[in-house]
Amino acid sequence: TLQWLNHYLRDEGDAPGTSFTYSRATGIDTGTRGLATTGYVADRYPGIDGDAAPHRSNLAGPPQPIANPPDGTPAALSTLPGLGGFSSVASGLTADLAGQHARYVSEPLTEAVDVAGSPTVRIRAASPTGEAVLFVKLYDMGPSGATTLPNGLVAPVRLTGLPSEIDEARPVTVKLPAIVHRFEAGHRLLVVAATSDQAYAAPPEPTVYTVALGGPEVTLPEVTSAEPLASPVAPLRWSLAGLAAALGLGLVAAVVAGRWRRRRRDRSVVAEFADVPLVVRGLRKVYGDGFVAVSRVDFTVERGQVIGLLGPNGAGKTTALRTLLGLIKPTAGDALVFGHRLESGAPVLSRLGALVEGPGFLPHLTGLENLRTYWRATGRPWADARFDEVLTIAGLGESIHRKVRAYSHGMKQRLAIAQAMLGLPELLVLDEPTDGLDPPQIAEMRRVLRDYATGTGGAGRAVLVSSHLLAEVEQTCTHVVVVHRGELVASGPVEEIVGDSPTVLFDVSDLDDAEAALSALGGVASVGRDGGQLVVDLNGTPRRDAVAALVRAGVGVERVTPRRRLEDAFLALVSGGNVGSDR
Repeated sequence: TLQWLNHYLRDEGDAPGTSFTYSRATGIDTGTRGLATTGYVADRYPGIDGDAAPHRSNLAGPPQPIANPPDGTPAALSTLPGLGGFSSVASGLTADLAGQHARYVSEPLTEAVDVAGSPTVRIRAASPTGEAVLFVKLYDMGPSGATTLPNGLVAPVRLTGLPSEIDEARPVTVKLPAIVHRFEAGHRLLVVAATSDQAYAAPPEPTVYTVALGGPEVTLPEVTSAEPLASPVAPLRWSLAGLAAALGLGLVAAVVAGRWRRRRRDRSVVAEFADVPLVVRGLRKVYGDGFVAVSRVDFTVERGQVIGLLGPNGAGKTTALRTLLGLIKPTAGDALVFGHRLESGAPVLSRLGALVEGPGFLPHLTGLENLRTYWRATGRPWADARFDEVLTIAGLGESIHRKVRAYSHGMKQRLAIAQAMLGLPELLVLDEPTDGLDPPQIAEMRRVLRDYATGTGGAGRAVLVSSHLLAEVEQTCTHVVVVHRGELVASGPVEEIVGDSPTVLFDVSDLDDAEAALSALGGVASVGRDGGQLVVDLNGTPRRDAVAALVRAGVGVERVTPRRRLEDAFLALVSGGNVGSDR
């Protein structure tokens, strides 16, 4: 530097040479636990004297639409946080998300190209908002299709004044970050324009851009005739770096293969259940301390059904709901939603709405703002939310514009049900949906749920409800599933389950004498009162024998009717079991 300043500013000394040196990462130095590099020296930097043209490779690819997710989430991974200088070693562990990036690929290189500097590429973009934020990067693609992002570097680009049609877009030259990298012969150059990156903030509104090449080439500052600087430990470093790289790649391959196998299983579709809203098969959940929350549960939710999930506290209802929603992993068995096993981010989740163990709302936002924020986070089209229908179901009126911190428990519950119904999902799962509602609201919710699954507008949908209000389940649901001590004890249409109840109602002239006479009758399990009637569990005793006993006691019998209530059937199914805390 001093020689250059003296020569050109003071006109002293000889002209400085045009040679330059650079280094390229080659692995990990096991002695210093730092990054191992190899130095190179070249006679001149390309292009300074106008005597060397940069390397140009033609790219191919059509105009491509790419989606910008809301708030840039999920985002592509260009470099692993915390690696610092080691990012060049791990540059193969990057990932671009499907639908969120455009790709343009060159033909295989006929010879190796050493690059030291900033590559450039020309692109065009169109956006319905007139603006776009893109993350442009240059990959090294091997013959197998595996890609490496040199140094994990990406060029964030903000474009304004864009047309809505790609044919009207003007080319823009993008200067990519400076890299030092060798592209081997037989490798391809891959230019990617993505809409998100985990290292950067992205626009909050979901948008779809269109990206195309603005020119046919990517330009690389190629260094020719560079020689490695002499180093006595270079061979050892190369050997150790190769060994470390092989071990690292083997570990990464094992992890990726394991995850791939698990995800392949999780994402597989069981064809015979592809049109069935929910199938639970052999579901079992045992916690780490050995506690068996669910021993074995099997049931199916068909289209057009409203199914009530019943059981005493500690029966395993909540655990079963958490498992079938993918919130916890089962120890054994499957919960299939339209034939899919649930996992985080599974596309089939868009066909399911749920309210389990209370909603979580932002208290400083209004009810409507909470619903809009929730829907925006899904990234789905605004028109699919069906806000008008859902707000009618919520029945909050002008309160929908009040901040949630001022809501009563019942108002929050109605807002939570409305949130679960956004988009009118094909399967609706609700845990205690009438909790906090007053009687008129419960009656309205009963109508809404039945119409949601079985009405004209709800044909083809299904509802699964967990509730402890047996009378409401009896009036709302078409089918019930009863679990006790983590096991299924009964399932079927409400009429069939209720039909097994042994309880009978007696309208008599004298309640005291009648109660005494029936209590003394052998075989009768219990005698109680309900208003002006006697509620008698005959426990198999013929009704004629009970009527005869009343007549002998001088009691007038006005009417005898079966008391077919879900509560009686439920108590008969779970009688004799201890109940505990909800699980």
